[in-house]
Amino acid sequence: MMKNSAQLDLFSQITSAYVDAPSGTLSNADLYAIVAARAEISDADLHAKRHLGENGPLFKPATRRIRWFQQTLKQLKVIERVPGERGIWRLTEPAGRDLDRALPDVKLVAFSTDLGVAVWARGESVIPHLQEKITLYFSSTPYPLRTPRAYGNPDESAFVDFACKAIEPVVANLVPGGSIVLNLSNDIFMSKSPARSTYLEELVLALRKRLGLWLMERLPWVNYSKPPGPTYWACVQRVQLTSAYEPIYWFTNDPTRVIADNRRVLQAHSERHMALMQAGGAQRTAVYGDGAYRLRPESFGRVTEGKIPRNVIERGHNCADTRAYREHAKRLGLPIHGAMQPTDIPEFFIKLLTRPGDLVVDSFGGTIRTGLAAERLGRRWLVTEWMLQYIRGAAELFRDANGFSMHPGLMSVGSNR
Repeated sequence: MMKNSAQLDLFSQITSAYVDAPSGTLSNADLYAIVAARAEISDADLHAKRHLGENGPLFKPATRRIRWFQQTLKQLKVIERVPGERGIWRLTEPAGRDLDRALPDVKLVAFSTDLGVAVWARGESVIPHLQEKITLYFSSTPYPLRTPRAYGNPDESAFVDFACKAIEPVVANLVPGGSIVLNLSNDIFMSKSPARSTYLEELVLALRKRLGLWLMERLPWVNYSKPPGPTYWACVQRVQLTSAYEPIYWFTNDPTRVIADNRRVLQAHSERHMALMQAGGAQRTAVYGDGAYRLRPESFGRVTEGKIPRNVIERGHNCADTRAYREHAKRLGLPIHGAMQPTDIPEFFIKLLTRPGDLVVDSFGGTIRTGLAAERLGRRWLVTEWMLQYIRGAAELFRDANGFSMHPGLMSVGSNR
């Protein structure tokens, strides 16, 4: 029986053989020869025969293993049989030579840990079939940009339907009091106009009316290191201000049972406030706002575990995980994701809205930061991502996680492999 490392290498060689072949087409005989040369399988071992069982028919174990992996590629719809030809296969037309975007029916476990799994697939191919109850769905959906990013996105007119379609199967599987958190964009404008789109308001209303979700909070993620924009309306026409935040919307299916606890996200007190508490609190009486607020002696005199965060997140986009991802992607010859989120954004909401062991889901995984944050916090997680190169690069961030395992087909992804 082949060792696991040998199996990984064999699958990689088979995958790359089709990628490197002219027009992506190979006969089985050519495939056997190429794989044997790359995997250093001798001609004798390649064609060696043995009996199936004690007295069964003869077969070739090496070529049989190659055909088994070949069938896996067929099931993934990466290769297809050439019509009218026997023993000749080619890359499927939609897959092309980049092998990057998952086809509608493709569902491949790209990598996994003891706590979670990253699936190369479109979210709509996986989430409706999930048998586990979801406590938190956290995602940064593709923004409705006028100029599409490399990873693809809907336009503004289609975004509400797009988002509702993606979220509907999540709602069907959400625990009572579970949460849906969406990181969206405020920088969507009407065509040829400095007026902002109302797609955010339309989405909130659609999620309430169509899916029965309740809006719990709008949190601005303030990022003063964002590039100045909108460039034309702020920097050329001078009629807009430069953007510095992205809205994060928090919804639940049952606000009376919402699974949230701000004690899980308490922040450290300032030195001044800690000194005030340790001194026994205020030593004076004061009235503010026509009596709406009153300060009494010993107010703030009880030492507490921490301060409750404000509903504003101030955080730049610089992140150690992003730097590590870039280094891994460069080493592997992979394209860099164009819109990476710092890991501590999903980390904050996972702490606030889940408990250890709860299931966290993200169907627009990108570089799998939701999964990474959940992994570190001891939550179970499921993330889907349809761009193979992105999920391959993200796998490197999980190598130290307990039970890490990567599908052998990913070993050959990247131009430097």
